[in-house]
Amino acid sequence: MSTTESQPTESAGPTSAADPVPDLAGAVNDSVSNPPPAADLPATDPQAGARAAGARAAGARAAGARPAGPPPAAVPAQRAPAPFIPAFATGALSPADEERRRRLNRMKLIATGALVLMAIIFVIAFSLQDRYPWLGYVRATAEAGMVGALADWFAVTALFRRPMGLPIPHTAIIPNRKDAIGSSLSEFVATNFLSETVVREKLAGFSVAKRVGEYLSRPEAAQQVTAELATAVRGISNVLSDDQVADLLESMARRKIAETRIGPPLGKIAAEVFERGDHHGLVDFIIDRCYEWIRDNYTAVSRVVSQRAPSWSPRFLDGIVADRIYHEVEAFALAVKTDPGHQLRQALDTFLAEFARDLQTDPATMERADAVKDRIVENAEVRSLAASAWSSVKDSLLEAAEDPQSPLRRSVTDGLISFGRQLTEDGPLAKKVDGWVADVAGYIARHHARSITGIIDETIARWDGEATSRKIELQVGRDLQFIRINGTVVGALAGLLIYTLAQLFLS
Repeated sequence: MSTTESQPTESAGPTSAADPVPDLAGAVNDSVSNPPPAADLPATDPQAGARAAGARAAGARAAGARPAGPPPAAVPAQRAPAPFIPAFATGALSPADEERRRRLNRMKLIATGALVLMAIIFVIAFSLQDRYPWLGYVRATAEAGMVGALADWFAVTALFRRPMGLPIPHTAIIPNRKDAIGSSLSEFVATNFLSETVVREKLAGFSVAKRVGEYLSRPEAAQQVTAELATAVRGISNVLSDDQVADLLESMARRKIAETRIGPPLGKIAAEVFERGDHHGLVDFIIDRCYEWIRDNYTAVSRVVSQRAPSWSPRFLDGIVADRIYHEVEAFALAVKTDPGHQLRQALDTFLAEFARDLQTDPATMERADAVKDRIVENAEVRSLAASAWSSVKDSLLEAAEDPQSPLRRSVTDGLISFGRQLTEDGPLAKKVDGWVADVAGYIARHHARSITGIIDETIARWDGEATSRKIELQVGRDLQFIRINGTVVGALAGLLIYTLAQLFLS
């Protein structure tokens, strides 16, 4: 009984022969490096027949029977991917766990030693109580101590494994019911730690805005946050495909422009520009260029007049008319250039004002503007423009993110510091931020608490039951051994009390 209780081989490490959970990694490596012979495979293996046939063929070749043609190439066996299991849940022990195992073994020895001591005292007292009647008290004490020790040993052992390997119901609770325990733990956490009431009460105990503000108001903290944001920007730029971004920008631009009537907003902007006279500079520039061209191109103007003259007209007369027309055109262009109130300028202003008004009210003009817009949007250069715009923005953003002294990063850092100071100094703003945080956290807790804690169910379901049980035992088993020691002591005192009362009142 004591040897089974102490189970010294149980803590001999992951490679111990008595370990209830074998070393999975070692077993896999061993099976890969030393595969079992085909003849030894069980009949239930679906590939056993094929491998056995291969073994027999190899034997035939060794005997001199050569098959026709080249030998078939070796095909590696296909292995199903093993489910992910955390290292601690497969039996692997960390240095800290090794120390816990040694301490647990010491406590097991002490608890088992108390049981053995009670057994020795019981044997001696039972053998000599006829000669020395007072040893009946000692025998009863030791007997009850053994009962208490055995009962608590059974209770503690039943948590982690079957006592003495016997299939006793409701034993090996942790390995057999780890999934149910995980589900209960998940439900417990969701109900008692992630409920909306608990979350709101916890957030009400301290100001999130104030803590964040105090952190961001420190320059070194703001610089650290800016550096993390820069790292995030670089990561996002690596993930995003330039072609995909260009396609997205192009599709967004095309869709937005196609949905918008260009006439009314363009007419409104033009009307404001024309009303302020902001277009006069452009008109002056065009008139100046026209005048300069007329002034510097006498031959071209004369040639046009001569080409338009009748064939019967004398050449000298064509020259006189051309010269006259040229000087009239030059004088007219000079008058338009030098006179801000010229009739042509006023007519142009009236035309532009009417055109701006037609863009907003005249259906025909608006349809024409939309038709021009559609032709521009359908141009293949739109995608090239989107790609070029994204490339320029991306390069500029990455360059600014890489340089800690760039204006962008300094601006972000200064903005974070300013925002942090506002959170600490502006009470209404901090209260509003705290309210937002509480509302968001409350909403998540109200609608998604069970989904969040569901990771506990899923994670525990992937663990190996025996290895998980041993891991838990390493964490709390040493304290549980005190239960065994206390059971021995309490049982012994209870036995002594019961025997004493029986002697006083029942003898």
